[in-house]
Amino acid sequence: PVKDWNTWQRDVAWRLDPAAPSRFGPAFSARVGQAVAAAQTGKVIVQQVIGGYMYLRSLFGPLDLLYLFYDNPELVQTCMQAWFDLADAVIARHQQHVTLDELFLAEDICYNHGPLIAPDMMRRFLFPYYQQLIENIRRRQLDRSRTLHIQIDTDGNSVPVIDVYREIGMDYMSPFEVASGCDVIRIGREYPWLLMRGGIDKRVLAEGPEAIDRMLDRILPVMHQRGGYIPVCDHGVPEEVSFANYLHYRQRI
Repeated sequence: PVKDWNTWQRDVAWRLDPAAPSRFGPAFSARVGQAVAAAQTGKVIVQQVIGGYMYLRSLFGPLDLLYLFYDNPELVQTCMQAWFDLADAVIARHQQHVTLDELFLAEDICYNHGPLIAPDMMRRFLFPYYQQLIENIRRRQLDRSRTLHIQIDTDGNSVPVIDVYREIGMDYMSPFEVASGCDVIRIGREYPWLLMRGGIDKRVLAEGPEAIDRMLDRILPVMHQRGGYIPVCDHGVPEEVSFANYLHYRQRI
């Protein structure tokens, strides 16, 4: 929807107003109530946010965004400031009622060979807003003794950005897409500090019980011994995976 300053102001910016009264209506209160009830039973409370890159890509399109980083960086920064203002305001309201255990950033910044933008671009256009948001969240925690985990979720080959995102405090990553070369055993050994989720090849789930068993027999013993790993599919489960195959996989898990 965004082509320039005019379309940003006319079609998008006003929709992201943190103070819009309709943003904090009955549905918001009900969601907060569910989170409070879940926290009282010991469940992990996750604050989900659309990450900066996915947000910008949705505004400009995946190709035009790459040019705008160079041609109109001021517009990109303005859009990121709006992202921050909205995320910070909504999360602040959540934190009046509940302590967060995790900040989940849905980033999708990688493709099959690595990141779609360079680390220097990530540090310039994304990280200042992430760092401020994380700092604010930590300061507002009702229970400051609780650990706040930072999860980055990106499809594709995420290995080249693990150390980059660690600069903002990331300690948790998903989903380690196998088709892009991600191997949770190898990554788990190279990054022993990293919490991991994913790495179960969606293509193998379509092949049948024997193929599923071979995959799980390779992954599960090693990762169980390592710890810090949740074995789930490396993306949404595709339609070619039969329900019987999926149940077999889940029962094995």
